[in-house]
Amino acid sequence: MDELDVLNPATEEVIATVPAAGRTDVDTAVARAARAQERWAALAPGDRARLLRRFAATVDDHLEELAALEVREAGHPIGNARWEAGNVRDLLDYAAGGVERLTGRQIPVPGGLDVTFHEPLGVVAVIAPWNFPMPIAAWGTAPALAAGDAVLLKPAETTPLTALRLAELALVAGLPEGLFQVLPGEGPIAGGALVEHPGVAKVVFTGSTAVGKEIMARCAATVKRVTLELGGKSPNIVFADADIEAAAAAAPGSFLDNTGQDCCARSRILVHAPVYDRFLELLEPAVRAFTAGDPADPATSMGPLISAAQRERVRSYVPETAPAAIRGETPAGKGFWYPATVLEGRPDDRTAVEEIFGPVAVVIPFADETEAVRLANATDYGLSGSIWTRDVGRAVRVSRAVAAGNLSVNSHRSVRYWTPFGGFRQSGLGRELGPDALHAFTETKNVFISTEES
Repeated sequence: MDELDVLNPATEEVIATVPAAGRTDVDTAVARAARAQERWAALAPGDRARLLRRFAATVDDHLEELAALEVREAGHPIGNARWEAGNVRDLLDYAAGGVERLTGRQIPVPGGLDVTFHEPLGVVAVIAPWNFPMPIAAWGTAPALAAGDAVLLKPAETTPLTALRLAELALVAGLPEGLFQVLPGEGPIAGGALVEHPGVAKVVFTGSTAVGKEIMARCAATVKRVTLELGGKSPNIVFADADIEAAAAAAPGSFLDNTGQDCCARSRILVHAPVYDRFLELLEPAVRAFTAGDPADPATSMGPLISAAQRERVRSYVPETAPAAIRGETPAGKGFWYPATVLEGRPDDRTAVEEIFGPVAVVIPFADETEAVRLANATDYGLSGSIWTRDVGRAVRVSRAVAAGNLSVNSHRSVRYWTPFGGFRQSGLGRELGPDALHAFTETKNVFISTEES
């Protein structure tokens, strides 16, 4: 059987070796999941909700263990990792609340009674990325389980450990055997088998736009449902009437959190020309205060990149000799480190239009509101973004004009499990999270009952 080595990106040491699933393993897992799903869907809604809440409580009991695993396999700072484990708990709790509220409708029609039901899809495949291994896995898993589906989770090759532990905790909590299975493996093999399998009803994928397009095309062969959360090149628009000090202080977290490995990273900072110089002056100390170091140290703000390959990708955008307006520092020695970097650029620069997925931002001035919107929309993506202004009218106008699925005003917090998340354009298809998340894992069935006398 093939195996995957899991490296600690802060030390480059192998910390675990796990079996890699092949096509036969996927066939077996789908069959097991289908049997478990029938039993799961037959449970009373209250019983499913109770088991999901127990799963959430079990995750909470093991929060520190899960966070420590995330630090080791993904290089995330311990504070971030604790939040991620807590987010899994919260997502399971939130989804459990929807089980007994997954109601249909009674639609007025002549000659009878018409009602709708939300029926589970069956077996759902969740293909999760390495940048947020726990939360994004739970974005698909929690609502799918709540809707009555079984889940096969394929984690990224580099970060399978927290996913495997979550599957063990699901069994501890009392979820049926086979209902939630984790299949570590290579994307083209394990992921490809899930995408093509006729027993899989839906694929939820988070990753690059290029791979998302391929998955969408391959799902067409069996008319699979698909949700895609793909790339981004999100703008951070700072107007002259904003609280410039607050905007500059918040900016580093918007593109350096998770070492920039975030589809929502505000890596294009668009600044109103009258305050451009002042913003850069304030930004430099804020970026330098975002310290890179040992992920296990609570004082660390930024960890390493996930792999040597990812570091080389980031370097390809910013050669060592490239002039930078701001460049931070990283630890010496082993580890896939890359410094926080801010470039002054032009709208058509490669760094301004392509997703780098590293701790790099480009700052670009704009003349007025019209140009700000034009620059914000000058990309194939449309996932997220921020707008900094004290003018409420401007905030509304620009929010409506920017082509992105998730925007925040005077904040960079545009992703919450209570609210829908997804992208415009090539940033994806469908919505995750929020009050309607369960509906994305069901089919609507319409039933008409005649009341006319025969």
